[in-house]
Amino acid sequence: MNHHRFAQTPPLGWNSWDCYGASVTEEEVKGNAEYMAKHLKDFGWQYIVVDIQWYEPGANSSQYRPFVELEMDEYSRLIPAVNRFPSSAEGRGFKPLSDYVHSLGLKFGIHIMRGIPRQAVHQNTGILDSDHTARDIAHPNSICPWNTDMYGVDANTSGAEAYYNSLFKLYAEWGVDYIKVDDIAASKLYTTHVDEIKLIRKAIDNCGRDMVLSLSPGPAPLEFADVLQDNANMWRMTDDYWDQWQLLYDMFERCEKWSGLSGPGYWPDCDMLPLGHIGIRSVDGGGADRWTRFTKEEQVTMMTLWSVFRSPLMFGGELRDNDSWTLSLLTNEDILELNQNGTDSRLIFRDGDKVAWTAKAPNNSVYVALFNIGEAECEVEVPLEDIGLTKIMTAKDVWEKESIHVEDTVKARLAPHSSKLYKLT
Repeated sequence: MNHHRFAQTPPLGWNSWDCYGASVTEEEVKGNAEYMAKHLKDFGWQYIVVDIQWYEPGANSSQYRPFVELEMDEYSRLIPAVNRFPSSAEGRGFKPLSDYVHSLGLKFGIHIMRGIPRQAVHQNTGILDSDHTARDIAHPNSICPWNTDMYGVDANTSGAEAYYNSLFKLYAEWGVDYIKVDDIAASKLYTTHVDEIKLIRKAIDNCGRDMVLSLSPGPAPLEFADVLQDNANMWRMTDDYWDQWQLLYDMFERCEKWSGLSGPGYWPDCDMLPLGHIGIRSVDGGGADRWTRFTKEEQVTMMTLWSVFRSPLMFGGELRDNDSWTLSLLTNEDILELNQNGTDSRLIFRDGDKVAWTAKAPNNSVYVALFNIGEAECEVEVPLEDIGLTKIMTAKDVWEKESIHVEDTVKARLAPHSSKLYKLT
């Protein structure tokens, strides 16, 4: 697959949704980009992603305002709201903001909804390089149940390809490196929108610019794994994920199901990391302005699972407010080595609420992750022979950054919701 040339390792980045919902501004995007360039870029973090409704002038939270006027050009394409993104004035779109992000040595991404704006269909506006109009290609019965911005596109109409090509031509002109397409990997009303996924894949391939394609929301059906691998670089295995223990608990089963279905250029996605200062203007996830409700043990458990499974890591908090603890989660070099360069990631066993995973590292090391996802303290252990080792020269506790002694078994006494990650050489 041509698109597997990029996102060869799981993408690392920041997304505006968990802290700002649909209402992020240019100043906030720039501020988070500046923080990433200063504190995270040297560790491999690179994507700055503007989430949903950047084209909605009155967006003020994660609650969508239904059927409002959106900013759009004459070719049925949504464009940034100038009051929120001042540099986009006079038809410049996201090019100035993208240029700024690129000037910091980072990459720029945006979120879109699948389909064509409902207002384009109602106004019957044109499509670039096509004799067809918005009304000709719309599928008015194909709607998103939680957002009123779009109708689906009927892939069988002759103007559909021209419309998607025109979108990605515009995004290429803006310098977009990463595109998150929503209401497509799974749907509350329909199944996976395969026809539109294929139109988008073709449009990206024709636009002249490499773009990572991320599909949302989930849970993407396992039976579409081949389609997702063939067309996307990452896809959500879950519905929106928040700082609630039950959602993290459920992710262990999702990772087990999708284990072995990732590789260079294609990654099942556990969703954003709701860490640090979130909910600033995003009221989703059952909370308002807050620091993550996960305990420190739960934060470590989440980072360990995402990394041994090799999910993309997209940070959801306001980066500029990070404390030293939150920053330490994002800059642990062993965790990032495991996430970016691990191989043969697999579940060793799950016995009730005792879980163990392993992956190999590039330098003949082996990582072993032990989890207690239950409500009582317990001991979790793995014999060395279960991970293909007979003896160990050195062993390191990755989070505590200290050496440990291992004989014939890797084991730990774990409090509820906690974990240990060891690097064995």
